[in-house]
Amino acid sequence: MDTAALLRQAGRIVREAGARLEDRSLAAQVRAKGPTDFVTAVDTEVQEQIRARLQALDGTIQFMAEEKDNAAIDPARPVWILDPVDGTTNLIHGFRHSAISLALAEGGRVCLGLVFDPFAGELFAARRGGGAFCNGRPIHASGTVHLADSLCSVGTNPGRREEAGATFARARRIYDRCHDIRRIGAASVELCYTACGRLDAYLEHGLKPWDYAAGGLILEEAGGRLTTWDGKTPSLTAASCAILATNGRIHEELLALV
Repeated sequence: MDTAALLRQAGRIVREAGARLEDRSLAAQVRAKGPTDFVTAVDTEVQEQIRARLQALDGTIQFMAEEKDNAAIDPARPVWILDPVDGTTNLIHGFRHSAISLALAEGGRVCLGLVFDPFAGELFAARRGGGAFCNGRPIHASGTVHLADSLCSVGTNPGRREEAGATFARARRIYDRCHDIRRIGAASVELCYTACGRLDAYLEHGLKPWDYAAGGLILEEAGGRLTTWDGKTPSLTAASCAILATNGRIHEELLALV
């Protein structure tokens, strides 16, 4: 596939769809999938808009997305992986940190990734082997070499309240050893912030492939490192993953804590 051309075309598609994230009337149309899991009219409209545009671009590529049944997806074949709104809870509350995350995988490996945050006007993009960019400018992970000098983001996974004790104990271990911790509430944004050096690390458990596929490639192309908590490569076929994203330099130090 011509991934360079697909990246340009997909970038235009996600930028156009991003305007819907700023429509508060759509964000107010909410349906609960669980106690802390929601879908808005923005999620469904953005997903359908992007699906239609990608289908017109190349109808042979499969389409995986958060708000659809993905049981028939063949991971060996090319597949788009979309989170139409990463940070839906943020969107509902008007907390302006939500993004569209779109990746393309081939043979089970991500080959291009896009994360568009319309509130910041930032389009993060990467193509495997081609570097990582924000609004066309190259980005790089931070040069921080010690956890003690780092700023880390620690996810809370609100869907697993029964694990809150372990989650916050883990956060405390990290907090005691770094400058401070943050929580944005949108995995793709936190991965991209790690890729461009605003954060030195981000970790969370219970993430789905559409949460980390695009941002993970962007991070790696920016010189960072992405693994599971046991140091393995995150799978695009896993039901969920516990991921650790870092600038690469403090990765082993954090693995020992999580």
